[in-house]
Amino acid sequence: MTLITSSKNDLIKTLHKLNRKKNRTEQQRYLIEGVHLVREALDAQTPIEMILATEDFKRVTWVPASMSIYWLKPEVAQTLSATVTTQGIFAVLPLPTEKLPQSFNGTWLLLDGVQDPGNIGTMVRTADAAGLSGVVLGEGSADLYSDKVLRAMQGSHFHIPIYQGDLNDWLTALKAAQVPIYGSELNPAAVDFHTVPAQPEFALIMGNEGNGMQIDLLAQTEQNLYIPIQGRAESLNVAIAAGILLFQLKN
Repeated sequence: MTLITSSKNDLIKTLHKLNRKKNRTEQQRYLIEGVHLVREALDAQTPIEMILATEDFKRVTWVPASMSIYWLKPEVAQTLSATVTTQGIFAVLPLPTEKLPQSFNGTWLLLDGVQDPGNIGTMVRTADAAGLSGVVLGEGSADLYSDKVLRAMQGSHFHIPIYQGDLNDWLTALKAAQVPIYGSELNPAAVDFHTVPAQPEFALIMGNEGNGMQIDLLAQTEQNLYIPIQGRAESLNVAIAAGILLFQLKN
């Protein structure tokens, strides 16, 4: 078993670079951290290149003996960590190969320039809980494999297909599959979400936290939905709104 005692170790320096999107793309892999995420990856039988952990994890039974493991001194684990206090366990995973779905039928959540990692993570987890066919991160959205998004998703990206791409292309494909497309932009033509019945197929677009949906995407929706606000709050958080709408629409 290899024990890494210095944060200047070449492997550690290489993996530390994975906190930047540019380096994740160059290396074609990403880093997850923490007991929950590593266990989710193992349970999902996701390909794992290696696990790195402090010696506190030598006695755990849920890490397969066949797995390539590098043991770390606590100070090395802290250097590798993106959190203030690390749990001391990490895994390196290959970036999934981007493939379009075989069918665009089903139920979809499309994110138009959503930038807050917590919002993306919450919406992916909600889509997972609602049993959606997949989530699409449009251009301008936060990177799916950043440490903050990964922590917010809590492993749901192992359960539900997630894609990244131009939402215009996706809308073209969804229309060809005759999937109803709903927007979430408040305007005079929008209807109360309560009036829209649950259905077996739909696509819901949630827009940027500050600017809402892009006009060209808005023009391609069949119906815009709004959530009536009973109190004095000016608006709902985009992730909360997505949860309400998804569970109303999902058959």
